[in-house]
Amino acid sequence: MADTPLSQVPLISMAQAEQDPDGFARDFGGSFQRFGFAMVSDHGVDQDVIDRAWAMTKAFFDLPEEEKRRYFVEGGGGARGYTPFKTEIAKGATHVDLKEFWHVGRELAAGHRYGDVMPANVWPDRPEGFREAFLDLFAALDAAGDRLLSAIARYLGLEPNWFDRAVKDGNSVLRLLHYPPVPADAPEVRAGAHEDINLITLLLGAEEAGLELLDRDGRWLPVAPPPGAMVVNVGDMLQRLTNHVLPSTTHRVVNPSPERRGHSRYSMPFFLHPAPDFLIETLPGCISDERPNRYPTPISSHDYLYERLVEIGLIKK
Repeated sequence: MADTPLSQVPLISMAQAEQDPDGFARDFGGSFQRFGFAMVSDHGVDQDVIDRAWAMTKAFFDLPEEEKRRYFVEGGGGARGYTPFKTEIAKGATHVDLKEFWHVGRELAAGHRYGDVMPANVWPDRPEGFREAFLDLFAALDAAGDRLLSAIARYLGLEPNWFDRAVKDGNSVLRLLHYPPVPADAPEVRAGAHEDINLITLLLGAEEAGLELLDRDGRWLPVAPPPGAMVVNVGDMLQRLTNHVLPSTTHRVVNPSPERRGHSRYSMPFFLHPAPDFLIETLPGCISDERPNRYPTPISSHDYLYERLVEIGLIKK
């Protein structure tokens, strides 16, 4: 019997949110509930800001290895600065991921109450303009994320501004990712099957093939947005908050086809996190007789993040 056609993650225009916020919330939230993923066009992040960030990303990762390693923070859990190739491993995986990355976090004022748990950013000496480029992109993705969370709040029957208090001064991270060329016999995948930790992830740079999600039928479904669109997916914190109404779907980045193995792959995921002291407590509207509360004990987002960073090898206990 022939296989049934694979499902497709829909492409949704964020421009719809202006004229018909409830309609956008229905479409976006529906894609989240079905796939744990959505593809979003017209997201409002300026293309010039994105292009400048791509140029800076490539220029940084082209630097000599010893220069990049100057920005590795020993014992920092990868929270800021540089994390070398083959450091991170997916939970339960046997091979480390084939990637190196850089983390940019939120800039906090001196003496901020989260200063003890949200470290200061690390900035490289070159390429020139790196700091300004990524502070601009961080701010743009932060604003886009707020709009998407507002749609999710509507979809869940909450006030549109419900997430505002959760994410104010949140511990969000912009990750600049480089997957170098891979040899033909490489046993690893570029990024092993995993779920994200945060509330939602906004991903730029998924146009280069490789991103796949694990669909309900157990098959891997390619996620390939058209140029200019972003991929958005549910993280474990939002899954926990919604009692799995919105699923945090397993996904991976597979090695490329033989003719593309000599090419690097770059991407820029923005992991949108709540504030460290936000309590992840199951939403009452997501609990019913048919869906009993899986998480009767709340947990702060900071404690939850720490547990998960230990699991993926970025923090050594």
